[in-house]
Amino acid sequence: MTTRSSQFRLLGQRRFLPFYLTQFSGAFNDNLYKNALLLLVTYSAGGLMGLSVNVVVNVAAFLFILPFFLFSGVAGQLADSLEKSRIIRAVKLLEIVIMSLAAVGLWFGWYELLLVLLFLMGAQSTFFGPVKYAILPQVLAEDELVGGNALVSMGTFVAILLGTIAAGVVMGFEAAAKLTAVAVVAMAILGYLAARQVPVTDNRGAAAKERLQPLRETWRLMCLAAEQRKVLLGIMAISWFWFLGAAYLTQFPNFAKTNLLGDETVVTLLLAIFIIGISVGSMLCEKLTGHHVTLKLVPWGAAGLSLFGVDLYFAVPGDPVASTWWTLLSDPVYARVLIDLLGIGVCGGLFIVPLYAFIQHETPKFKRARIIAALNVMNSLFMVVSALTGIVVLGLLGVSIPGFLMLLSLANLAVVVLVWRLARRVAAASCG
Repeated sequence: MTTRSSQFRLLGQRRFLPFYLTQFSGAFNDNLYKNALLLLVTYSAGGLMGLSVNVVVNVAAFLFILPFFLFSGVAGQLADSLEKSRIIRAVKLLEIVIMSLAAVGLWFGWYELLLVLLFLMGAQSTFFGPVKYAILPQVLAEDELVGGNALVSMGTFVAILLGTIAAGVVMGFEAAAKLTAVAVVAMAILGYLAARQVPVTDNRGAAAKERLQPLRETWRLMCLAAEQRKVLLGIMAISWFWFLGAAYLTQFPNFAKTNLLGDETVVTLLLAIFIIGISVGSMLCEKLTGHHVTLKLVPWGAAGLSLFGVDLYFAVPGDPVASTWWTLLSDPVYARVLIDLLGIGVCGGLFIVPLYAFIQHETPKFKRARIIAALNVMNSLFMVVSALTGIVVLGLLGVSIPGFLMLLSLANLAVVVLVWRLARRVAAASCG
């Protein structure tokens, strides 16, 4: 029996801390490498293989996300079949190999190799993803599940922010590529050392191994996820959050430049405010749910996403002045923009953390990793559709960025209704 104290106590326990450090280092390294590579391509290489920088950037994004479609079925199958700490160590060892090859490519400026390695990084992340969330219910008590997911969510987004900032800082040095080469290998090694300390989990009754058929296994994942309607709806809701999140993160640079007349420091500030909000919202979940796995916060989080998203449209100043990060923090004209972005982040945390805990709680132990793998496939699909939607609405229809984000916020009202009904149905079932 556990005591209902703060989730932060988990960071002092071996059953959680090594895993937490492992996933944090991986998320940090992914974003350090990806962003450093894109900056190098943009400002040093000037395009590759006769392609423009814009094309190369989109090719890079495609190469990283493609493995989630190809290998998630196999990854979920293996995570349900094998002992999870063993998979974590194998994946982190693979990261050292990939980053060592990347270091060579960075050192000698072999950018084509670096793009190929983005695909391998995506594959490595694909195999880590199902284990990342499937292991939590095995090492945490039921009343720790929301708090554990909150810490993982916060850690992931903070790692994304720090990795992105680190890439920008490193690019300020003359030997940027070589510094990045050393940094990514060092982080991979630190991640592996943390993975070595992850305790062995109970694997009794594990699912039988099947033939490794990537595309067929991915289709089977979708069928498996559809077996429980409430779990499938939870998966769709989480994927919608990643649709929205991808839209905001993708538009931040151009939003800062066009609508706020800001420099690159404004982009970093917007990203930081957004991620701080998600982290705060995530940390609030444990207390607000009373340590219970419940969906009662999810409709409120969804409603907040729409409310703050619509208000952001009206908060953007009609006649902005050239700005830096300090301008946004010190000029009252921009206060409403920052408050709205913070509110969107907080509501996002309240929305997503209970959903992750719910899916883990409602899924049978030896199907759990495959369900998480199905979630990863759906997340990837929604993020691709998000990018295509942005191209159509912003490029072909000529809608402004604030207008685009408001349209998404209005579309989110349908999700408010969906998750409200889901929360009521789950609450009624638990009472019955």
